[in-house]
Amino acid sequence: MLVTPALLARLPKESVADKELSTLLAGNRLVPIVHKTTYEALREVSPMLASRTGLDTAEDSMSEVAAKIAELVAF
Repeated sequence: MLVTPALLARLPKESVADKELSTLLAGNRLVPIVHKTTYEALREVSPMLASRTGLDTAEDSMSEVAAKIAELVAF
C-alpha cells in the first residue's frame, strides 16, 4: 500500500474500519510504503497500519523498493 500525504488526508474522512484494516493486515500481504511522508505521520492517522514493517522511499530508491517488493512476492 503506497502511503502518501493524499492518502493520509483521506483515511480519517473515509473511515476505513479497524476491522477491515485488521483483515488486510492478517493476510500478511500488505506492505506499507511511505512516500513523501513519514511513519510518524502515518501513526497519527492509523497506528495499526504504522505498526506494520514496511518501506520508505526516503530511505530507498524506487528501484530498491521495487526489488524488495519483488522479493516479498516471490515467497
